[in-house]
Amino acid sequence: MNNNLITANPVSISDRIVSLDVLRGFAILGMLIINIQSFSMIEAAYINPTAYGDLTGINKLVWMLSHVFADLKFISIFSILFGAGIVLFTDRVELKGLSPRGLHYRRIFWLFIIGMTHAYLFWYGDILVSYSLCGLLAYLLRKTSPKILLTIGLIIFSVASAIFLFSGWSMQFWPPESIEGLLEGWKPNAGIIAEEVGVYQGSWFEQMGKRAYSAVMFQTFFFLSFFGWRAGGLIITGMALYKLGVLTTQRSNRFYAVGMAAGFLVGMPLIIYGINFNFSGGWVVEKSMFTGSQFNYWGSLFVAFGYICMIMLLCKRFSSGAIKSAFAATGRMALTNYLLQTLLCTSIFYGHGFGLFGEVERYVQILIVFSIWVVQLVISPLWLRSFRFGPAEWLWRSLTYWKIQPMQNG
Repeated sequence: MNNNLITANPVSISDRIVSLDVLRGFAILGMLIINIQSFSMIEAAYINPTAYGDLTGINKLVWMLSHVFADLKFISIFSILFGAGIVLFTDRVELKGLSPRGLHYRRIFWLFIIGMTHAYLFWYGDILVSYSLCGLLAYLLRKTSPKILLTIGLIIFSVASAIFLFSGWSMQFWPPESIEGLLEGWKPNAGIIAEEVGVYQGSWFEQMGKRAYSAVMFQTFFFLSFFGWRAGGLIITGMALYKLGVLTTQRSNRFYAVGMAAGFLVGMPLIIYGINFNFSGGWVVEKSMFTGSQFNYWGSLFVAFGYICMIMLLCKRFSSGAIKSAFAATGRMALTNYLLQTLLCTSIFYGHGFGLFGEVERYVQILIVFSIWVVQLVISPLWLRSFRFGPAEWLWRSLTYWKIQPMQNG
């Protein structure tokens, strides 16, 4: 057995960086605001809110607020934190005089296995597989300077935007069958909608074919055209922000205050303009899928940075407190809480549970989100009073170090 796996051990509780845990808890909870749409409604409803369900009154307000404050923002923070985690993990292994390469790739391999299990057995919208694939290459940049990391991250992040804009321009040259397929995905007809709703209201086995097909599409076509570039760029950006001390409250209050103000003042108007652009254009695929999506794609980057600065300011202002501790505990159990959200939501919406898929309006969805937040903010600190890790974290660490980790505190 590799001596590195015998000598190296996970970070102890006393060595944890609280601001990273708080930010991670904030992100994992916020991601559910958007993910619940995929749990409860047809796939097209996420990219095109007019494709399914009521979009008037309070439902429209919920969608607009979710789009401005949540869509792509929290997953951006989570991606940035994954990049920070690569640097933090490998640096701590090296401080022990060991090579981090084997441990890193073992860690990434098992994350990939967990993600594949999650995607094919539970929910196609898994992000862990994308992170593990991006993490294979991001590791090679861990010693790069922050300035170069930021440049590389921004360039990679921009690729998905370029692909979308080029695709929109090139539609005029597409064959009719390709355009027809795009339209079916953008605004499916009643028959396609009824089929998808019926599948997810069916048994776990009846869902399997549709779930597996969607997971394959997410991990191939959408990864190569969108998720891989965005996640990869943000992971590398996160490596830079960690090195610069942005994620660990090492910058000045003025830096965080200016960053928060700039992020919100640039990002939110851009996103709001995009909402008006899409609604005034009637949410037609030619405008909204390609050009219209870019306002939030870029605006979310600024708002995510604003959130990061806001959380860092709060962490500096409040050294302790029940709310901070609850978010930190939720972040320490981020993998467990991410998977728990899937188990809870699929039990509520899918046919092997209550079978409410396609029947819950947006304003009710957000009430379910708030309820799950309360559960996770209460359960996480209670669990960590007795145990060192969340169940999923314990499994991931035990597999990474190839050694059963002690679970109970004390």
